[in-house]
Amino acid sequence: MAGATLALALARHAPSLSVRVIEHFPLASESSDSHYQPSYDARSTALSWGSRKIYERLGLWPELSRHATPIRNIHVSDKGHFGASRLSAAEHQKPALGYVVDNRWLGQTLVRALAHCPSVQWQAPAKVEQVEPTERGVRVSVTIDGVPDSVDTQCLVVADGGRSGLREALGFRAHHADYQQHALIANVTTARAHDFVAYERFTDAGPMALLPRGNPNHASGESTLVWTLSDAQLSEVLAASDADKCARLQARFGWRLGRIEHVGECSHYPLTLTTVAEPVRQGVVLVGNAAHTLHPVAGQGFNLALRGLMVLTDTFARAVREGQPLGTLGILQQFQAEHRQDWRQTVRFSNSLIQLFGHESRWVAAVRDAGLVGLDLLPGAKRWFSEQAMGLGRRQTRMPGMSAGEPKGDAGQ
Repeated sequence: MAGATLALALARHAPSLSVRVIEHFPLASESSDSHYQPSYDARSTALSWGSRKIYERLGLWPELSRHATPIRNIHVSDKGHFGASRLSAAEHQKPALGYVVDNRWLGQTLVRALAHCPSVQWQAPAKVEQVEPTERGVRVSVTIDGVPDSVDTQCLVVADGGRSGLREALGFRAHHADYQQHALIANVTTARAHDFVAYERFTDAGPMALLPRGNPNHASGESTLVWTLSDAQLSEVLAASDADKCARLQARFGWRLGRIEHVGECSHYPLTLTTVAEPVRQGVVLVGNAAHTLHPVAGQGFNLALRGLMVLTDTFARAVREGQPLGTLGILQQFQAEHRQDWRQTVRFSNSLIQLFGHESRWVAAVRDAGLVGLDLLPGAKRWFSEQAMGLGRRQTRMPGMSAGEPKGDAGQ
């Protein structure tokens, strides 16, 4: 999703560039919205309000919004304690704080948009075999359906995910902080409709979230679950029957959505905070999960990646205007410097939530409960927290295509 979004952004804001996308998986065969059927067990992504503004500027939001479930309210609570807080889009004069979109729909919408971009060439299924420096950038050796090929490029953008094989092969040094937990992802059915409320629940076993999904216009009993579990707990839940999964989840989440009736297909992954201190070098830059992976507690990972992609697009567009090669270290370090503050702030925000709500001492619990109640009582604090969730509380960087007089906050930069 990160690589396709960057390709679309470059096609929109630096159309003179020739962009080649090397994708490991075959492209989906579905070609129109009429053929799209949302899957109950599809993985999904939470997009902040700022991310919506990014996709609006890329011309993608009218299509993407057809299957984007709005989050109009967020309910934050601490299991076993009185503290709770509620965030509302209406308080910010917005129709939503964010949206939940199936990954398959997001990918399909991006691919359809890119099919109409003459400056973007797809190679899929294909695999990068080797990267070597040249005078003008790097040479990328690829295999396309078993046939070797190569391309000389000013800059290679690595966007192959959190378990990036290419990042390791190129010798980038990643730092991994293991949370010793797993995230279990599934879609669930509840007796009560979600009413477009997202629930963030902190428990003694780790945070969990239920995000609204389904019809964007009519609230249903469909929600996306993100459940933090230890290794032992994960094994027990995966081995459990559907009824037992529902009972375990009910005991953790509570009854705010009534009885939990069904838990769909479960996927899971280990939770680590992965950072790459120097994600750029001559001719190569890491983006998205290849550059950083966060705990999903605040739903910030992909939204942070999107903001970084827009900074990179702006950096490349500026280099084109100035006649500078894209892959020079100075150009890529400009991108790194502009994005670093946002990256650091977002990592601190996500990590501090884990540390604060993972501490079970009585006085820490009392302080955080008072803090949750205080969010409802102190408008300034509540607005700050809401801006973090909406992707608006970051260092402001002008987005490609934005005129100098436009407000920057809604750009989500």
